[in-house]
Amino acid sequence: MSGDRGFESLEFYQDSLKLLKAAYKLADNLPNHERYNLSDQIRRASCSILLNISEGYGRYHYLERLRFLYIARGSLAETLSAFIIAENLGYCNDEQLNWVRKLKEKIEQNLNGYCRFIKSQQQGKNEYGNKYVKN
Repeated sequence: MSGDRGFESLEFYQDSLKLLKAAYKLADNLPNHERYNLSDQIRRASCSILLNISEGYGRYHYLERLRFLYIARGSLAETLSAFIIAENLGYCNDEQLNWVRKLKEKIEQNLNGYCRFIKSQQQGKNEYGNKYVKN
């Protein structure tokens, strides 16, 4: 991507888009009886990763940013779990699951690094204070 496009330029956001596409592809290929269960859940979880990254990016105070990034990390784990369930039920194969595991690990490492950066910057600390933060 050329230029600074905010959260869109974050590598873990771009990788999360790849995971979203894989999740939607899997959901589209699930049997009809999974339409309102696993299919819906994997779509919502994978979408939640991206939405929470972008919402966290748009927040000013670092503690708000971190809260949304932590939610994104939880949704990332949930998405992996949905793929594990799908593999156990025979809806995807080992190769797909291993690809998702590797991508999840990469996203999580980059997301954790970004969280460390956000913590170190403590944007908004002076304006809003830190009366609830223990150092």
